[in-house]
Amino acid sequence: MSVMSHVPISLERRTHESHHDNMSVAHYFAFSLAIFILGGWCFVWFMHILALIYGKYRLHHPIPPPSPEDLQGVSIIKPLVGVDPNLYFNLESFFTTVYPSFELLFCLQDESDPALMVVKALMEKYPKVDAKIFIGVKYVGPNGKVNNMCKAYEAAKYDMIVISDSSILMKPDSLMDMMSFMKSDVGLVLQMPYCCTRKGFAAVYEKVYFGTFQSRNCLSANSVGINCSTGMSCLFRKDILEKSGGLAPLGKYLAEDYFISENIRKEGYRTVLCSQPAQQNSGQYSMGHFHQRLIRWSQLRISLLPHLILFEPLSECMLMGVIASWAAEYIFGISSMGFFLMHVLVWFLFDYTLLTCVENGPLPFSKFEFLVAWILREVLSIWMTIQSHKTSIVQWRHKKYRVLWGGTIEELV
Repeated sequence: MSVMSHVPISLERRTHESHHDNMSVAHYFAFSLAIFILGGWCFVWFMHILALIYGKYRLHHPIPPPSPEDLQGVSIIKPLVGVDPNLYFNLESFFTTVYPSFELLFCLQDESDPALMVVKALMEKYPKVDAKIFIGVKYVGPNGKVNNMCKAYEAAKYDMIVISDSSILMKPDSLMDMMSFMKSDVGLVLQMPYCCTRKGFAAVYEKVYFGTFQSRNCLSANSVGINCSTGMSCLFRKDILEKSGGLAPLGKYLAEDYFISENIRKEGYRTVLCSQPAQQNSGQYSMGHFHQRLIRWSQLRISLLPHLILFEPLSECMLMGVIASWAAEYIFGISSMGFFLMHVLVWFLFDYTLLTCVENGPLPFSKFEFLVAWILREVLSIWMTIQSHKTSIVQWRHKKYRVLWGGTIEELV
């Protein structure tokens, strides 16, 4: 009787100990996860601070240009497809560039492109500017932009090459600013993407995106030497790129700009930002069109850097705020709602400060417009990330491509 009476007690004790062990494992796992999340949260804020400091240091602070005898000639390649209301003014800004020696190389796929008339009109208006037209593509891969540029790239008479999109509006001293940063150990100079002031909420939305999320990533990455290159406006050394085969081998990639930078970096040269952002001035823009661009860029980033599948969504304000507020409450007992609201408020203020830094002065729209555009971008960012995961097919310049791992593409007929 005595032995039997101890059996339930022993079983109860073992059950309690087993339950306690399970609770301990769950607690240690949750605690470790919370520590990891708060570590990531601190890292994201480090990126914020780094971007602000580097932006204040680099943007809109030109350095003395080289002496006139040290200035090299520059070949500016302009790939064109079609026209928009601002194309004439954008291209004219290159004809009025203030620089001792440069040539303009315009690339068109065929003579029926209406952009040809715009270029010819500007060449007649500025006959003293060294400008040439290249019609027809040289097929080197599915990337139509690379095919369009190959003839001009091969015919360029200067070793310094600028690739500039048709939507870029150039200031008279922008080329001089870019060349000022082309030191002996630098192989590529990048203009950080930004936007001109235009009418409508879609233009405000674009400015907020490029002046906050894009600028934060670009500035923080470049400050520590991470490749964050875009091909909207960049200057590079042709002889260095030629060591890896030149432009033609990049026709198999959609993000040829990223691989131009990678190939130059592999040769031991640095890529740097100049002081002036690239001013995008497309005459055709809308919220829907811009969202498609963002989804396409997200697909490209993921194909090049697969770890971004996890880390990019977690670096966004809202999702990071939700998981960090849980972690703070779990470890420190802080109110999760209070932590989340403070997180969003400080993030908002940091983004506003960074945008004014990129703009180099007061914003050309109201604080209310900024608030609405900022909230909309932050809320829709997760939706766009989901959209980018739904398919590997992207549409670009009226063509469809399948994006493969590593950044290569195949054209779909």
